[in-house]
Amino acid sequence: MRRVTAIVFATVLGLSATVATAASSASPYEEPTAGAMAFDLLIVRPIGLVTTVAGAGLFVLSVPFSAIQGKSPLDAADTLVVEPARFTFTRPLGVDE
Repeated sequence: MRRVTAIVFATVLGLSATVATAASSASPYEEPTAGAMAFDLLIVRPIGLVTTVAGAGLFVLSVPFSAIQGKSPLDAADTLVVEPARFTFTRPLGVDE
């Protein structure tokens, strides 16, 4: 019985070391596929451009309300214009961040 327990314990220990090694050797960054790049270029980027333009329009409309409240319009500019523009123009093609 002790021999069976030792064999089971050694097998579990060996498998856990193999799984840990396989997990640590995985690359944290994977290259995007051609399909992901094409989808990003043809679908996602134009939607990001439309979102940036719409956000700019909403930002212009929100400036008077920010001025009335005495708040800085920079927070609205970051949310409505800068973030969509960064997503559209500076993100690598095919990467979903």
